[in-house]
Amino acid sequence: MATLTIRNVDEMVKRRLQVRAALNGRSMEAEARAILTALVKDAPITPAPEPAPEEDLGTAIHKLFAPLGGVELKIPPRHKSHRPIPTFD
Repeated sequence: MATLTIRNVDEMVKRRLQVRAALNGRSMEAEARAILTALVKDAPITPAPEPAPEEDLGTAIHKLFAPLGGVELKIPPRHKSHRPIPTFD
């Protein structure tokens, strides 16, 4: 049998495990073993789901202000430049 050490258990979780173990007439270790066995015994082994990609700042801003409506801006016409086109020879 393997050994498993669990650190940083919340004090409330530990206390509730103690109470549950006492009610079932078992030690905390036996109770934890029974809980883990029951949870994973019949559970299908599936990979963890891919985390949803975080949306970028532009998308977040758009979602925030989209319900308020949009703004139509007049785009000025482009003017031809009088500077020569550079060559990178």
